[in-house]
Amino acid sequence: MSTVLFVVTGARHWTLADGTAHPTGYWAEELLTPFELLTAAGHDVVFATPGGVAPVADEGSLGATEAERDALRERLAVVPGLAAPSTLADVDLSAFDAVFYPGGHGPMEDLARDGASGALLVAALDDGKPVALVCHGLAALLAATRADGSLAASGRTVAAFTDAEEIQGGLAPKAPWLLESTLRDRGLTIESAEPWADFVVEDGALITGQNPQSSASVARALLARLG
Repeated sequence: MSTVLFVVTGARHWTLADGTAHPTGYWAEELLTPFELLTAAGHDVVFATPGGVAPVADEGSLGATEAERDALRERLAVVPGLAAPSTLADVDLSAFDAVFYPGGHGPMEDLARDGASGALLVAALDDGKPVALVCHGLAALLAATRADGSLAASGRTVAAFTDAEEIQGGLAPKAPWLLESTLRDRGLTIESAEPWADFVVEDGALITGQNPQSSASVARALLARLG
């Protein structure tokens, strides 16, 4: 069986264009669903965050009712290693067979400019190691830069949380930048489906999903790569 590194945001907020802090973290479904599918298939998962801080779930991802929120909190509470992740800068990529990045707005705050995450992604992409990212998790690709400043993923085709979805979600007018537009401006080709549709793009060993609804499909595509 394989070992998969889950790189999770350590951010608790996203700094908006006016300087206010919008509470966030990782998106629960985007972490839980792939974790449960991968581990059910017999694979091991190791968590890492910038600085080794304990990640938090975006409250908005925990459901509309108290019963839903309680159920998700119970599932998260029993995820081994999530509350005490490894320090991302200390991770040895050679110990892992694949890398997975869940989303939430948190990656827009930290992973989009985290040097350790960026270096890890450059190495993984250059080695052809399976790399899967969902939704705002693709913000991490912006830190994966080469010596000339270009992105390691430049020229690749991906799915990512769209500007239309950010607009419908209500944060676009306050956002300091939008993920889809920024990735396109940095040289990536973006393919997308209708807002909130399950949509996955595979470009070699790079697997990307548009939104939370794509989490299970991304995980299944990664499972297929792992064999």
